Amino acid sequence: MKASDRAYASLREDIVEWRLVPGTVLGEVEQSERLGVSRTPLREALARLTADGLATAQRGRGVVVSELSLGQLGELFELREALECKAAALAAQRGDPARFADLRDRLAAAPALLADRDPQRQEYYALASELDAAVDEAILNTYLAQSLAGLRVHLARVRRLARDDAARLRQAAVEHATIAGAIADRNAPLASAATAVHLSNSLQHIRTNYPKEAAHG
Repeated sequence: MKASDRAYASLREDIVEWRLVPGTVLGEVEQSERLGVSRTPLREALARLTADGLATAQRGRGVVVSELSLGQLGELFELREALECKAAALAAQRGDPARFADLRDRLAAAPALLADRDPQRQEYYALASELDAAVDEAILNTYLAQSLAGLRVHLARVRRLARDDAARLRQAAVEHATIAGAIADRNAPLASAATAVHLSNSLQHIRTNYPKEAAHG
């Protein structure tokens, strides 16, 4: 892996996991030493993070982790609803029912993945990501898939807020299973509606649990 790719992956993970909180200055000297890379690949990594919207250049401060206020989250979820509801409907029309039936059954059993043996919920999140990937492939729309991928870069930052809430994750698993089931049944209106319900519940949970220090960033 190139040094710039390694630096980018490390910084992106730190931002998504809130180890680098909004407003943190990503100083070249400090980050180069911390990541064990020279300043040239670090600059390349910072440029990629800025292009992603995860970092921003500020006069007098350099590159900082971008803010993500509750107001911005509301805007993200408005866009998310438009894109994901349409994607779910298209997947129901164009996808492989057997693939989504399998996902439905596995998601229905997902509470077992939320046991204490996996405190980081990696197995569950891998399954949720598999559903996202299946939808992206099923819609047969490159532009919509690219838009969803760009949006998820930002949404990954708020996932951490639900990681320790087992009750919300169990509810989300049921919601995901409902979405997958509707797609498997080729019921486009239900797939879209189930997606809207899931997004509404997710946003409400985030608003309730969002860190006070970031809420007005």
